[in-house]
Amino acid sequence: MKANEVLKQAASEMEDRAKTYDKPEGERSMAATVTAFQAITGVSMTEQQGWQFMEVLKLVRSNQGGYRADSFIDGAAYAALAGEAASRE
Repeated sequence: MKANEVLKQAASEMEDRAKTYDKPEGERSMAATVTAFQAITGVSMTEQQGWQFMEVLKLVRSNQGGYRADSFIDGAAYAALAGEAASRE
């Protein structure tokens, strides 16, 4: 895949999340996720850090086994969501 194709696919999947989760802005569950994580573990992180955690997961997965486009597509989407969260924090 070319870089622009990865980004287009990431954008398409983010738009699909809007349909799946019935929110016009798409799936935005990280704020609730990091709040629950803190309640369970006592470890605090920001919404931005939550998305970055997911980026790291995709980076690790991209280095295990063969090539899987979804690791890079999801990583691009998580980077964009981290940037969105950072702009609000």
